[in-house]
Amino acid sequence: MKLAMIGGGGFRSPLVYQALLRDRGAGRVDEVALIDVDGSRLRTMARILTDQAEGVADAPRVSAHTDAQEGLRGADFVFSAIRVGGMQGRATDERIGLSHGVIGQETVGFGGISYALRTLPVVTALAHLIRRVAPDAWVINFTNPAGVVTEAMGRVLGERVIGICDSPVGLARRALGALGLADEGDVEVEYAGLNHLGWLTALRVRGVDRLPELLAAPKQIESFEEGRLFGAEWVHALGALPNEYLHYFSYRRDVLQADQIAAHSRGRYLLGQQESFWREAAAASRPYAVWEHCRHERESTYMSTNRDVARMGERAENDLSSGGYEDVAIALMRAIAYDQSARLILNVRGGGALAGLDPDAVVEVPCIVGADGPRPIEGARVPSFGAGLVSTVKYVEQQTIEAALSASRTAALRALAHHPLIDSVRVAHALFDDACASFPDLAYLR
Repeated sequence: MKLAMIGGGGFRSPLVYQALLRDRGAGRVDEVALIDVDGSRLRTMARILTDQAEGVADAPRVSAHTDAQEGLRGADFVFSAIRVGGMQGRATDERIGLSHGVIGQETVGFGGISYALRTLPVVTALAHLIRRVAPDAWVINFTNPAGVVTEAMGRVLGERVIGICDSPVGLARRALGALGLADEGDVEVEYAGLNHLGWLTALRVRGVDRLPELLAAPKQIESFEEGRLFGAEWVHALGALPNEYLHYFSYRRDVLQADQIAAHSRGRYLLGQQESFWREAAAASRPYAVWEHCRHERESTYMSTNRDVARMGERAENDLSSGGYEDVAIALMRAIAYDQSARLILNVRGGGALAGLDPDAVVEVPCIVGADGPRPIEGARVPSFGAGLVSTVKYVEQQTIEAALSASRTAALRALAHHPLIDSVRVAHALFDDACASFPDLAYLR
């Protein structure tokens, strides 16, 4: 099988390649085409993957392409993981948000809307290119904000585009570990919501829901990251395990204050770190070791201001491993390519899976995947206290898509003004004007 990775010069590509190196099953991916607009990073990433594969027999061969059409040709699967505006764009989004007194985070905050408005015209053009050059390929989207991007690409590619996020699988893995069940098989996770906005509501092991046992044990709750982030008392009160990104909603004022007094924003920190990484990796004889060191540092500082609010201190070592989205991606590809039924939490067209939402809306729910792609499992439910938030955020997402695909300033303002983390129409106008002045990519909305 051939896998094409759009944005293949991005930092997370070795995570995917590592999963491919571990996969020894028949019919595995044997060709990886890295596609990126940055030729220098693309060459460096190809060297990193070559170094990573040293000593591995029959490692998938790697090619590098700045011509997307060339790289896509013959692909069975396409990964999309791009960042329009680069890390500088993320830092600018955060700066704009904080300057107007709102959280600027790149997916759930103001930054999620700004980032999407820059990104959706680009991924829509890519979707048309994929449909023309590789019409039989399945597209697996990692580009943030993942739910919004997946829904927009789906308007071109239909159900052949699927979104993946590592937050739900990471939450389930940590919850099982807190119960001492990390190595158990026959596990079914009930989870429902939108990307970066969902709740784990059941954790069945061999048919028995073990979540109530966990919710009744404060020490076990606070033995893993999400439990410490929200606190055992609040998790118990919810009766469900929240996705880590819900911390921005549950502790909005606290996180905003922590962001405002921080020495630098997350985007600004990563901008400096990534600039150093690419210089060092390009010059290194063993660039994979440079990448691994940088990854560990990056994971160690993940959501640092949120952890400061919760007074969590340093991240525990068992929280530093990759969330596992790359393994979900491999399982997804195998299930489709070889009709190997798999149960996975994915971002897909809901088809009515979540009550009250448009059937065409992309939601994040458990699915059964086979040769015909994923199908949401009936019975997914959002806790009653979260239904209003899900409905509002989905409206914001769909207004953002309308703004990007119809060049509608009005829709963009509706998205901003209705966002739960933006509390004023006046502020929504100010944010929009600042974003348009800061990003030439938004000229189409002026």
